[in-house]
Amino acid sequence: MLQAEIDREKCTQCLECIEVCPEGVLELVDGWPFHVYTEKCKGCATCLNMCPEDAISVVEY
Repeated sequence: MLQAEIDREKCTQCLECIEVCPEGVLELVDGWPFHVYTEKCKGCATCLNMCPEDAISVVEY
């Protein structure tokens, strides 16, 4: 299973990751982007590539 992990130390809450995810995997939770729908993630890394702060990594569990 793939999952996007967001480093809150680097994240500036620009929300570009939520806007570009083709699968709608990320949602805003308590003001932060959060990987909610793990079963839908295809590991395309679109969110990772769009993040201006390099705050996202895609990991396999």
